[in-house]
Amino acid sequence: MSDRESTEDQSQGQGVQELATKTLSVQSKRYYIDVKQNRRGKFVKIAEVGASGSKSRLTLAMSAAATLRDHMTEFSEHYAQLGPPNPDNPPEDGRLKSEVIINENRRYYLDLKENARGRFLKVSQTINRARRTQIALPAQGLVEFKNALTELLDEFGTENGAAEGQPELPENRFIRVENKNFYFDIGNNYRGIFMRVSEVQPRNQYRTSITIPERSWSRFRDIFTDYVDKMKDLRAAPTEEDDPDQDQGDIEGEGDEE
Repeated sequence: MSDRESTEDQSQGQGVQELATKTLSVQSKRYYIDVKQNRRGKFVKIAEVGASGSKSRLTLAMSAAATLRDHMTEFSEHYAQLGPPNPDNPPEDGRLKSEVIINENRRYYLDLKENARGRFLKVSQTINRARRTQIALPAQGLVEFKNALTELLDEFGTENGAAEGQPELPENRFIRVENKNFYFDIGNNYRGIFMRVSEVQPRNQYRTSITIPERSWSRFRDIFTDYVDKMKDLRAAPTEEDDPDQDQGDIEGEGDEE
């Protein structure tokens, strides 16, 4: 760990301990995959160092790192099946394949992309909507990177662990409805446990969200359940066209007139 990284970790009061590291060189970049541990448990930190010395970092819980490893297997297989690049007819937005990882209050976007310099996997991380970091890995290094990450996960496991006295929070959820994505993120801060519900329109990434304290979840559930039951009753109620008594009355009335 560099002096700068050590200072950053200590300033956050994490008491970070480095357990293992692996280094990869792909084209003109170096990648460091570190397994570290603080009071909340083990985690993975990935750093990309460019030729100019610029550095980008991602931090993943062990379970998120395992999911990333699994997706990298899919991405490497997809990349192997692709034909040669066609710079005259690039894919829309340069994207060849995309996935999303949701873990605790963090979200990771995986995009296999193509541009004039070749194909690469971009991994972007968002934290509470206020921070975004990313790394880019040339597609030729996907298998090597996945293997290095797998070795670390095999050695240290995929359990996140939790801080002493902190409850294990439920997994975050994601659903897609028509052309919108909805994310349900469970978090914990000094005010207590909360749920953040975010609505994202994929086309322009416009996002809105609300935060619901855990003490109010049951009230929201009761309101939703009430609406669901009422809509079921409305859909099940017969209309005038379907009312057999109304039809019979019309027939009898016609007979009386005759």
